[in-house]
Amino acid sequence: MPRTKPELALAEIDRVLAAGVRFRAVLADAGYGLSAAFRQGLSQRGLVWAVGIPRQQKVYPADVQLIFPVAGRGRPRQRHIPDTLSAAAETVLAGAKWRQVSWRQGTRGRLGARFAAKRIRVADGLPQRIRDGGAQHMPGEEAWVVGEHRPSGERKYYLSNLPADTSLKALAATIKARWVCEQAHQQMKDELGLDHFEGRSWAGLHRHALMTMLAYAFLQHRRLSMAAKRGKKLRRTSTRAEPASRAQRHRRAPHADERPAATRPMSPLSPQYQTSVDQNKPTKVVLP
Repeated sequence: MPRTKPELALAEIDRVLAAGVRFRAVLADAGYGLSAAFRQGLSQRGLVWAVGIPRQQKVYPADVQLIFPVAGRGRPRQRHIPDTLSAAAETVLAGAKWRQVSWRQGTRGRLGARFAAKRIRVADGLPQRIRDGGAQHMPGEEAWVVGEHRPSGERKYYLSNLPADTSLKALAATIKARWVCEQAHQQMKDELGLDHFEGRSWAGLHRHALMTMLAYAFLQHRRLSMAAKRGKKLRRTSTRAEPASRAQRHRRAPHADERPAATRPMSPLSPQYQTSVDQNKPTKVVLP
């Protein structure tokens, strides 16, 4: 029986948990975050999550109350309803206080954007007719709704079930931790051919993805090892103490012909002996 992507994701999370793997939070984009069943499934498993959502995602205020409305005519109401209508996440955060938040150091400096967050209740309960608003979803789990204004002008929205006392910086750092996975996935597609598989079998796709990830892990190991060696060399050079010595007298520099043979500069190599290999370029590893 075909299953949806959120159902497959939950099944994969169950398999990982059964294998003994532990992690801090489940992060996902709006393709999974818009699924109420996916979010509720994560909460039922006792997992912390932070997911992207569309800007039209409906939410309620955190202090929403359920009431029994008084019917003007006809039979009395049999079900309670919220005392306020739900609103889009974009609308809820429009009047919020936005702050500049930096979550980590990047290759070109600190990474930052403007964030705002509010405690809400997600409108993902059972659908029910609410006054003149038609059928709407009832209030569900209490969570954070978070907005992000990027320097490029792009705006993103998220939901998270992190505790109510979580700081805005911690919310932003958790949400943006997904960038590492996205960057790795993009590099595997661009540099290692993850998206070049043209077969039709699951076994073939699985093996292709596995070999791609192994190659990526090997290259990351090489990169980190080289970076560690460069760091040790720089620290060793900067901390090396030069011995104190008496000031040297100024002497006349000897003529080139007067220098010992061991100290004379070497003549440049002939063009046929010069190499064109750039030592600064990374080495490409091709797996058979």
